[in-house]
Amino acid sequence: MAGIVTLTTDFGLRDAYVAEMKGVMLAIAGAAGRPLHLVDVTHEVARHDVAEAALAVEAVARAFPPGTVHLAVVDPGVGTDRRALALEAVGQVFVGPDNGLFTPFLEGVAWRAFELTAPDYRLPAVSRTFHGRDVFAPAAAHVALGLEPRRLGDPVNDPVRLAWPEVREVAGTVAGAVVHTDRFGNLITSIHAATLGDAAEGLVIRVGGRTVPLVGTYAELEPGEIGALVGSGGRLEIAVREGSAATRLRADRGTAVVVSRTTWTTKGRSRRPV
Repeated sequence: MAGIVTLTTDFGLRDAYVAEMKGVMLAIAGAAGRPLHLVDVTHEVARHDVAEAALAVEAVARAFPPGTVHLAVVDPGVGTDRRALALEAVGQVFVGPDNGLFTPFLEGVAWRAFELTAPDYRLPAVSRTFHGRDVFAPAAAHVALGLEPRRLGDPVNDPVRLAWPEVREVAGTVAGAVVHTDRFGNLITSIHAATLGDAAEGLVIRVGGRTVPLVGTYAELEPGEIGALVGSGGRLEIAVREGSAATRLRADRGTAVVVSRTTWTTKGRSRRPV
């Protein structure tokens, strides 16, 4: 099977940056006489938004086969002493700057990380402003073509982690926060489906001071109606059917989200959060 490299950046498509990275990887594959599949995830991450890129990589990784290399470059610290990283986790490899991009793969799973320092696996001349082309792309191509990540450099035991909003569980209540707003205005939260448990009945979701119902899909809402659901990425999200939850609730990254469970009282006439 041909090697697979996905690409996630904030470069956009107006300039030549993405094509330069692809050219470097295809040249390495051609010299090795091996095919390489390059898959664009997105190049429209908001400029310098590491958290948005991390969520994009988290979402896409589950769809790709073992051995896939995910190349992610949102790198406001390029040219500084921030490390370049290759991370092995969940049967895949993640290549990019050590700035928190790979935080989703550092929690609850086994991982190994290596700093990209070996000169054989980068371009001979390395620009101080474009490590995506000169450092990350060559490393990603070599790994996708079979190189063991440990050959890229020394082990890293302390990769940078983003300061995600904590998910707190207290007395039947789960508290988290909005971590991303997608292009539809849906509010993606820090609360994973596993945290909610199997029984959705009786859950009360509050966001931005407003209570919203939990539904199974967008179609269960009337046009313009607001609700909460578990999205395809496995996170609780708040949505307005054919509208924007971010606009309706005036919410953004960091807005508090609280999930509680209700139970009927012994008299069966009222409900209370527990």
